[in-house]
Amino acid sequence: MESEELSVADARRLFADVLNDAAVRGRITYITNRGRRVAAIVPVPVAEAAELVQGELG
Repeated sequence: MESEELSVADARRLFADVLNDAAVRGRITYITNRGRRVAAIVPVPVAEAAELVQGELG
């Protein structure tokens, strides 16, 4: 699975493309603030799998 990092400003400017990359290409995009990862845009199956695991642990 591909991934990339974008600053908050770049992610805001390229938001539609970032969403499309997640939905169509399965790409994970990490959003950074001052070089530190603060969030991620992930494909829906990745998010749903994470929720399942979290539910099983919690």
